[in-house]
Amino acid sequence: MRFPHDTHTHTVYSDGIGTVSDNIAAAEEKGLRVLAITDHSHYLEPKTLNRYVREVRQWAEDSEVVVLAGVEGNITENGVDVPAFMAKKLDFVIASVHEYLETPGQYLELVKIALMDEEVDVIGHFGANFPYTGFPGAEEIGEILELAEANGKAFEISSRYSVPELDFVRECIRRGIKLTLASDAHTPGDVGSVKWSESVFLKAGGKKEDLLFEEFL
Repeated sequence: MRFPHDTHTHTVYSDGIGTVSDNIAAAEEKGLRVLAITDHSHYLEPKTLNRYVREVRQWAEDSEVVVLAGVEGNITENGVDVPAFMAKKLDFVIASVHEYLETPGQYLELVKIALMDEEVDVIGHFGANFPYTGFPGAEEIGEILELAEANGKAFEISSRYSVPELDFVRECIRRGIKLTLASDAHTPGDVGSVKWSESVFLKAGGKKEDLLFEEFL
């Protein structure tokens, strides 16, 4: 891989089956330069959050891989469930839609909420709902891109869901919207499984400077 990093992985702190150290060990074995631990925010009560961040930081000290502490928040009609006190303890925040929706318009309205949330850095697996809700039009997608550009948000390229589409990634690059490569791993064996993500990124003409964490690569 030209840009060996994985910015979306889960552990036993949420619905993953590996520990923080398991994920880091897998990243080291696969030659990653950057790994993010990004467990679901709704599992992390204040005391658990402190233990979570402390454990990520401690294991990171002994690793040659740059290990980032993040979370994946849920986007709801009431906002993203990552309060400011949580975001301040972390390196970055992913926000994703996880609920069932009936139309692409409903999905995009939720994404817009996250794009205007100052605590959010990355939109997770954008478009994963489209095969079920239907696909939005070019004008609607354009609104999303404009909001992302205006608010400095990034999008992950998810190997788990094979999203976003190539044209969307191309447009992100054209507009200067940052991107990340993400496995969304829930097992240590899937950590670093981002070949699909990198392939799409490269097909779209992506370069190192188009990646959110380029300074670590």
